[in-house]
Amino acid sequence: MTDATTTLTNASRARIILAMMACYFLFAVLLNSVGTVILQSINSFSVSKTQAASLEGFKDLSIAIMSFLVASMIPRFGYKLALLMALAAVMLICLVTPQIGQFYAFKILFAVVGCAFAVVKISVYALVGQLSDSPSSHSALLNTIEGIFMVGVLSGYWIFSFFITPESDALNWLSVYYILALLSLVCILTISLAPIAKQTLPSGSSVVGEFTAMLKLSFQPLVLVFIISAFLYVLIEQGVGTWLPTFNNEILHLPVDVSVQLTSIFAASLAVGRLLAGQILKHLHWYVLLNICLIAMGGLILLTLPLTQGVSQQTVSSVFDAPLAAYLMPMIGLLMAPIYPVLNSVILSSLEKHQHASMTGMIVIFSALGGTTGSILTGYIFQHFSGQHAFYSALVPLCLLVISLFLFKQRSTSAHPIAA
Repeated sequence: MTDATTTLTNASRARIILAMMACYFLFAVLLNSVGTVILQSINSFSVSKTQAASLEGFKDLSIAIMSFLVASMIPRFGYKLALLMALAAVMLICLVTPQIGQFYAFKILFAVVGCAFAVVKISVYALVGQLSDSPSSHSALLNTIEGIFMVGVLSGYWIFSFFITPESDALNWLSVYYILALLSLVCILTISLAPIAKQTLPSGSSVVGEFTAMLKLSFQPLVLVFIISAFLYVLIEQGVGTWLPTFNNEILHLPVDVSVQLTSIFAASLAVGRLLAGQILKHLHWYVLLNICLIAMGGLILLTLPLTQGVSQQTVSSVFDAPLAAYLMPMIGLLMAPIYPVLNSVILSSLEKHQHASMTGMIVIFSALGGTTGSILTGYIFQHFSGQHAFYSALVPLCLLVISLFLFKQRSTSAHPIAA
């Protein structure tokens, strides 16, 4: 299939990539602020941990539902229009949320952001396929885009921490959403100026046919194993990432702003890990690398959590005063970093480019379900047992991921190209 994007000049291609990076940066800040918002909601609105954990559900379930409904339709509307509409909705909700200043407003915020991200991720992943001419270039560009996402996550923790004051019930931190509304406007401008052409669809295609093709994809053995692997990975990542600020605050007795700032190490580790993985994968098979990462993740959990037992409350005024465990636990991000982009690249490289939007819809749906499950389970265990128990529980999906990864390797090696 020939798309308009295949004839782009290097400068035009760079403008599209820059626009995609800007969008991913914005949504990285918004989506991964859920851990910080959970902690602030517990303090500012006096909600329980279980109630606060519901924010993850509003975010992830809206992503899943939106992806299921529109994944096969977005190419028909055009990626540029879809991106602009998603960004406009986010800018509006960022302006409204601080005006309301109530816990329910954050449920609406994360639902809107989740729906918008579903559209953005499907569009970006499809554009990556159009801008790539080989599996290696696809993997490199996808890792770069996902790396920028983690830079956004890292930046988000610091952006939010600048607005957090020592008074636990203060609402000054809501002003951060005006900054994010401005960033949304910048993204709208970059998308408007990017030469994103409408995709050429296969002759005779229809909305019903494309939706049916997406459903058929999920019954392919390779896709089924991939879905399980992606679900388990995101369950672990969101379970740890979402609750790390609360873990630092309640288990390690760190101030709220320091707890949030230290969580940025997790995002920084993910960003560095994904950038390094792009180089390591040139010399090491992806299956070997991912197994090394999974084993090392388990070892780090078993090494770090005993250090968090019986930590005494002490005066901590900056990240430099924090105990060793506060630095070790976020480093798990360095080890888990390559897993998600590599899995996505392997499955997408096995498909025709016109199938990428539908497959990305499946990726987004089950990643969202994994994120919700991980956050809610971790929050439940955190509240009813302890923070240590909550993080030890990550070892269960970790072991299951080792098994599913083995099955994924077998299927991806023996599978023929997946038919539409």
